[in-house]
Amino acid sequence: MDVILEDRPIEQVREEVIDQLIVNYSHGVISAEAFERRLDDAMNSSSHREILELVADLSLKADTDYNNRKEHQFTPGYSNKTQDEALTLNSVLGNNERSGQWQVPKVINVRNILGESTLDFSDAIFQHQHVTIKLHCVLGGAVIYVPEGINVVCKSYGIVSSIENRAPSLASRQAPVITIEGKVILGSLNVSIKRTIKEKFIEFANNLKSAFDMKGQY
Repeated sequence: MDVILEDRPIEQVREEVIDQLIVNYSHGVISAEAFERRLDDAMNSSSHREILELVADLSLKADTDYNNRKEHQFTPGYSNKTQDEALTLNSVLGNNERSGQWQVPKVINVRNILGESTLDFSDAIFQHQHVTIKLHCVLGGAVIYVPEGINVVCKSYGIVSSIENRAPSLASRQAPVITIEGKVILGSLNVSIKRTIKEKFIEFANNLKSAFDMKGQY
């Protein structure tokens, strides 16, 4: 006997509906405007029935290929490498940046003196579940971007400085954990999410649509 709709976990219902919206948009069943409107409603509604009604007129559903693509897109990248060498970024009157699909070691040392370092974990490949950033920032700045689904714990302290963490530790226990230690003196530390989950859904949907459009040309 099926569980009644209202007794199902609402986040599970929401995820299934969003998947169905993405599938139908990527196949050209609904327009981009309709997709984004329904996506907003699916993410913001607190009613099981309201969420489910958003796909009542859509027949296509997620299949195994879709689920595999989604897992690849939304699961943080992990590598089987066991290299434990620490990464050290020194910025003196200059800038340093790590972004793209870079290998994340267990320990990252960031030393800024009148300089700025940027660590972008949006597409990074993690080698360890627990990563420590050791920060020493004097008259400089550090900017850290993380994707949603990453735990961030900020243990650093500041002296006449600005420290802002807009990526709180809310992800699952299996997600990577980034711990920031150290000090900021007359400088700044900013931690934020570069792409929201809605932006990632739209990007994923557009990538799928492009792939299906290309297939249709052959």
